[in-house]
Amino acid sequence: MGLRASSFSFFLAAFLSLAFLFPVNGDDPYRFFTWQVTWGDIYPLGVKQQGILINGQFPGPQIEAVTNDNLVINVFNNLTEPFLLSWNGIQQRRNSWQDGVYGTNCPIPPGGNFTYNLQAKDQIGSYFYFPSLAFHKAAGGFGGIRVLSRPLIPVPFPPPAGDFTVLAGDWFKANHSDLKATLDGGHSLPFPDGILINGRGPNALVFTVDQGKTYRFRISNVGLTTSFNFRIQGHKMKLVEVEGSHTLQNTYSSLDVHLGQSYSVLVTADQPGQDYYIVVSTRFTNPVLTSTSILHYSNSQGQVSGPPPGGPTIQIDWSLNQARSIRWNLTASGPRPNPQGSYHYGLINTTRTIILSNSANIINGKQRFAVNSVSFIPADTPLKLADFYKIQGVFSLNSIPDRPSGSGGYLQTSVMAADFRAYVEIVFVNQEDVVQSWHLDGYSFFVVGMDGGQWTQASRQNYNLRDTVARCTTQVYPKSWTAIYVALDNVGMWNLRSENWPRQYLGQQFYLRVYSPVNSWRDEYPIPRNALLCGRASGRRTRPL
Repeated sequence: MGLRASSFSFFLAAFLSLAFLFPVNGDDPYRFFTWQVTWGDIYPLGVKQQGILINGQFPGPQIEAVTNDNLVINVFNNLTEPFLLSWNGIQQRRNSWQDGVYGTNCPIPPGGNFTYNLQAKDQIGSYFYFPSLAFHKAAGGFGGIRVLSRPLIPVPFPPPAGDFTVLAGDWFKANHSDLKATLDGGHSLPFPDGILINGRGPNALVFTVDQGKTYRFRISNVGLTTSFNFRIQGHKMKLVEVEGSHTLQNTYSSLDVHLGQSYSVLVTADQPGQDYYIVVSTRFTNPVLTSTSILHYSNSQGQVSGPPPGGPTIQIDWSLNQARSIRWNLTASGPRPNPQGSYHYGLINTTRTIILSNSANIINGKQRFAVNSVSFIPADTPLKLADFYKIQGVFSLNSIPDRPSGSGGYLQTSVMAADFRAYVEIVFVNQEDVVQSWHLDGYSFFVVGMDGGQWTQASRQNYNLRDTVARCTTQVYPKSWTAIYVALDNVGMWNLRSENWPRQYLGQQFYLRVYSPVNSWRDEYPIPRNALLCGRASGRRTRPL
């Protein structure tokens, strides 16, 4: 009897240990990953570079999951520098502890490891992960994320014959450390040297299809500085999903993908059996960079012929009209944002308007970038830890204004206070001559309007309050504005940033502190027991078992 009791006690303790280590379980499956992060030689544009490999791969391994799956990712940092991974589009419901940016997490030290415990809670769609520290994104370390619908949830299109991930973006021949040194010296980066598609240069990648079958392409812009246009020679693309939202299935001959954005299209192999160009070219740049891959029919009777098909280059109105045509599929099943218990996002009154204006500033003789005149500088301690341990002097709330001040740029660890469950209108105002791209961690938001010129209160009369798409990254065209609605239903410290990586690195970002005074696990999970502690949080305890 004593033996049985002791055995029962042991298993109970083991069960409770797992329950407290992984508080987001329920009955949802777990998927376990072990990743070794190393330096490695890569030659994406024919020049030897120092790249970041994950399990020896560039790009890194694909993550495949199903809605509500728990992802346990054990990351070993074998680099000579601290390292962090972030998960672009994974909302980390009640769990900003796992977001993987420096405002929420201490870096994984060289030779150390950290186990991320994520959940794809109430999400489907196409996303990607990337390294968020020290301009590491320019060295690789990124990979695709697919979150599939649960088996009994109908998807609004037949199962495709294949599912391809396309991670494309501009690339530099210089090592990330040299690019970082250029930025640290107060200078802008040169024009990129080329475009990579899944880590490869022109015509180095082949996607094989069977004639007559339909395939899904998940396209993400993982680049550093430029938007691109995606097209397939002789083929149409049917848009079906944008960053977790099923869309109206409009057909496009080419598609603009801005920095940090992800799209899913269906392509039917309905042309004669030969090879065709897949083309990615930069938008709004001079010169235009172009790279190609090959769509190879399995019964191909010939190679690609002729020049790659041309695409749009500097036409802003063309891109704006395409963006406005992307609408939500209101009849599709699956998870969708549910602000304040209502799926009718346009019928809810907003309680606050935040206007954010980007700018390029020279501060202390160096090039910086700012939001509402504030150029973000990292603190010596992650903001989430400073908030949790009530460490004074790391940041101050409302250190960035709700509206442009018109003053010159200045340096600050900028944090904006926000109330849990508030329903907020954010207007991104772009007075510059370059396209901006903005991302909000922890959320999916409704892109209710975008247009050229100045935003005024009268602009609301043209908002789409019925079927705009919900997503996590939106573009703002030159001399234009974009407005979003967001239900702040996810407690935490969340990064709102430019997806133009030099701008993000040089200050065009801040943190939104969504706060609930209840201090309940119902609203936010407790600090992980394995949380890394650094800066002024060093030496403190996380929490007992």
